[in-house]
Amino acid sequence: MALVVGLTSMTTGALAQDPDLIFKKSTVWKFMSPDHKLATYAIDDPLVKGVSCHFTVPEKGGFSGWLGLSEETSDVSLSCRQVGPISFEGKFEQGDEVYRESRSLFFKKMRIVRGCDTKRNTLVYLVYSDKLIEGSPKNSTSTVPIMPWGSNEPAACKDYLDD
Repeated sequence: MALVVGLTSMTTGALAQDPDLIFKKSTVWKFMSPDHKLATYAIDDPLVKGVSCHFTVPEKGGFSGWLGLSEETSDVSLSCRQVGPISFEGKFEQGDEVYRESRSLFFKKMRIVRGCDTKRNTLVYLVYSDKLIEGSPKNSTSTVPIMPWGSNEPAACKDYLDD
C-alpha cells in the first residue's frame, strides 16, 4: 500500500496540490465501521492563477473503505470559478491534466482536465474517472469565462494553447 501511495505522489508533481477538504457529509450510517460519505474538496489550477475548482466525491465506508480496499464509484461533481485576476503560468494543451486521484487500490483514477474554448475565451474543465480495463461514462463539466478583474484586461486562453 505504501508503494502505491509513493508512486502516486511521484507522478503528481506537476499537477495541482493536495486538495483542501471543505467538509464531509454522511450518506449511509454503518454500525461498527465508518459511514459512507460525500466529501467536498477545493483545488487551485496550478497553471491558471485565479481559477479554483470544487469537486464532491463519494467515499466508501465500512471496513473495506476504512482499509482502502474498496473501489470508489465514478460519481463526481465539479464546479470551477474565477476567484481573482486570471494569469497563465505557461502554455498548455487541450485536455491537459490539472488533478489526478486514485479511486481504487490499483486500477481506477479520477482526473480533472482543462481545455480552452477559443471562440468564447472560456476555460473548460472536465472531471471523469478511468479504469485500466474500461473507462466510465460518468463525468461533469464546468466552464470559466475569462472576465476582467478590477482594471486588469482579461487574458486570452488561445494565446496560451500549445499547438
